[in-house]
Amino acid sequence: MILTDIQTYLKKYQKASLAELALHFRIEADALRPLLDKLIRKKRIRLMSGKKCKSCCDCPPESIEFYEWVT
Repeated sequence: MILTDIQTYLKKYQKASLAELALHFRIEADALRPLLDKLIRKKRIRLMSGKKCKSCCDCPPESIEFYEWVT
């Protein structure tokens, strides 16, 4: 059921960070990644490369790791 929920969320919002998804679904980011990887393999979503800004090194990786719905 969680895969369907993730798909529905990303279809509605088009793009979300791993941190947003973890917060919304109340799941640890590390537990959420395998589910997102499965949706990537099915070509339903894609991982967008997040880049850290040049002046900051405090951003958690989950906040700059974005997933996008593939239409």
